[in-house]
Amino acid sequence: MNWSQLLEGLPVERTGDEDPVVRGIAYDSRAVSPGDVFVALRGATADGHDYLDTALRLGAVAMLLEEPRDLPVPVAVHADTRRALAPLATRFFGDPARELRLVGVTGTNGKTSTTYLVESILRAAGQSPGLIGTVEARYADTRIRAVNTTPESLDLQRTLRAMCTAQVDAVAMEVSSHGLALGRVEGCHFAVAAVTNVTQDHLDFHTDMADYTAAKTALFGEHLAEGGAAVINLDDASADTFLTVARTRSARILGVSRKAESGAEIALLDADCTLDRTQARIATPLGELLVELPLLGDFNLENMLVAVGIACALDIGADAISTGLANCAQVPGRMERVGTDLPDAPTILVDYAHTPDAVDKLLSAVRPLARGRLITVFGCGGDRDRAKRPLMAEAAARHSDRVIATSDNPRTEDPEAILHDVEAGLGTMTAATADALDVTPRGCITVTDRRSAIALAIEIARPEDAVVIAGKGHEDYQIVGREKFPFDDREEAARALREKRS
Repeated sequence: MNWSQLLEGLPVERTGDEDPVVRGIAYDSRAVSPGDVFVALRGATADGHDYLDTALRLGAVAMLLEEPRDLPVPVAVHADTRRALAPLATRFFGDPARELRLVGVTGTNGKTSTTYLVESILRAAGQSPGLIGTVEARYADTRIRAVNTTPESLDLQRTLRAMCTAQVDAVAMEVSSHGLALGRVEGCHFAVAAVTNVTQDHLDFHTDMADYTAAKTALFGEHLAEGGAAVINLDDASADTFLTVARTRSARILGVSRKAESGAEIALLDADCTLDRTQARIATPLGELLVELPLLGDFNLENMLVAVGIACALDIGADAISTGLANCAQVPGRMERVGTDLPDAPTILVDYAHTPDAVDKLLSAVRPLARGRLITVFGCGGDRDRAKRPLMAEAAARHSDRVIATSDNPRTEDPEAILHDVEAGLGTMTAATADALDVTPRGCITVTDRRSAIALAIEIARPEDAVVIAGKGHEDYQIVGREKFPFDDREEAARALREKRS
C-alpha cells in the first residue's frame, strides 16, 4: 500500500512529493522498521514528536504529525494523530472488524468477567472465539498480555486481523471509556453492545460523571453495527441514558434485571450463592434456564445476566448458554481463592475491585458467607481520581471487622499522602496498632508497605475468617514512581500463609 492510499479520505495537510510503499505503522519510535510510517502521539508522560530522529534512523518512510516539520520524508499533519491512527490502521489491515462478529462490553465494573462468560458460551456453541480485555487478548493458541483494557487502535486492528487469519468467528471485547474517548475503537462495528453498570471511576480523566457516562454511550451511539443489538442492565441508574441512545440506532434492545417482576427479557428468578459456586434460575426469551456458575460472588449474577443477554442477542441456544456458563474458567484476580489446598486455612480472596461500587459489592457478597470475621486489605492508586479514596474506605468500613489500608500502585504520588485521603473514610472504625489489631473490635490500620499489609491480615486471620485483598487482582506488578516492580497479591498471600504455618 502506498502512502497516498493509506491517507485517502483522511483530512490532512501533506508535504513532500514522494509516495513511498508503506510496509507497516508504528507509534513507538523504538519499534519502527524500515518502510514504516511513524505516527507521533502525545501522551501523558511522553510526546512522540520528541523522537522523530529515532524513527528516521530506524527507517521510517513517512510520518503523521500534529504539527508541520521539515523532514527528509513526506509528512501528513492532523490535529489529533491518536484519532487519525485508527482509520490508518483500519485501512492498512483491511478493515478486519467487518469479517468478525464483535461483542463490546462497557461499564465500570464487571467487564472482564462478562467477556470471559461470553467467550465460554461462544466456545460451547461450537464457535472459535477471541477475547480482548484487561487481562489479555487471546484466540486459538495465542496469548497477548494487555497493556490497556482496550488496546491502542493500531494494536487492536492488528489483533483483529490476526484473529481473522486464525479463523475466529466472534470476539468478546472490553470497551473502556478511555478507549472510546480516545478513538481506539474507531473502525470497529459491534454486532452487540452491552453495558454492565456505571459508577464513579476515572474522574481524573473525565470531567464529571456525565462526561464519563457519555463516553460509554458512544459504544451504542457511534459503534453499534446496523441491525445490531443492545444489552442493558436495567437495574443500573444509567439505564435510561443507554436505552435512549440505543433507540436512536434502532437497535434490538434486550434488558437484563435481577428483579423477576421487572419485565426484562432476561431476569433473575432466584439464586443460591456460596463460596464454592452459584446456582441461578433465569427467565429468557428461550424459556427458563437453570444454570450453575463457577464464579463466586453475588455481584457475578449481574455479569451472568448480561452475558446471557449477549448470547440471546447472538441467537445462541439454551444448552450452549448453560454449558458455557458452567464451564467458564476462573477469571484471574476476580474473587480468586488462595490457599484452598491447605487445611484449616482462612478463606482468602483476591479481587480487582478498585472503585467504591466494586468494593461495596465485593464485600457485601462475602460478608454473609464468612463464618467468622471479614478482614479487608485495600489501597487506592496514585495519580488517579482522589475523590473515590474515602468512598472506597467507607465501603470497606461498612462491611469489614478489620481493615488494613495500604498502597496500591502509588505511581508518582506519595503513598502516605494517598493513605491520608483514605483515612477520611475510615472514621467509623477504631484506629489500632499492628499488635492490637487482632483484638480491637472494628479496628483499622494503615500499613504503607503492601507486602506487610497482606502478611498482617493473614497473620491475624483464624480458620473461620475471610480475608479479602482488593484493588490489584490479576496484576503481577506494582507501579512506584514510573517503574514497575514484580508484585502479585496471590503470591504474597500464599507466601504469608506458608510462613504462618511454618
